[in-house]
Amino acid sequence: MNKPLLLSWLAALIAVIGSLYFSEVLHYIPCTLCWYQRILMYPLAVILGVAFYTHDSRIARYVLPLSGLGVIVSGYHIALQKIPALQEFEVCTSGVPCSQDYINWLGFVTIPMLAFAAFAVITVSMIMLKKQSV
Repeated sequence: MNKPLLLSWLAALIAVIGSLYFSEVLHYIPCTLCWYQRILMYPLAVILGVAFYTHDSRIARYVLPLSGLGVIVSGYHIALQKIPALQEFEVCTSGVPCSQDYINWLGFVTIPMLAFAAFAVITVSMIMLKKQSV
């Protein structure tokens, strides 16, 4: 069994289920940056699931650009929520502001932080997978 591939698939799957729970069950309206993160995460759940099923260890070359970009977008989103001075540069001009915290568990865990963690786990797992393949 390929553990980095399984771990990355589970991280993507949990992130997708979590985002759907927040929007469809709790009725949290996603902001623009949340939509960008979803656009990057949702295909990863499918791609990584197929790669795990077919034992494709070469998948890292396709996953790393998406997960790396996800780390950047979610990292910016976290900074936007936690650093008030950055709110001047907010990209969300209509609808829900990107700086809004729907959740704030333990004083620092927000939805973008959960996305960042998932993207980071996927990125590190894919780097480990690449090193295993060499």
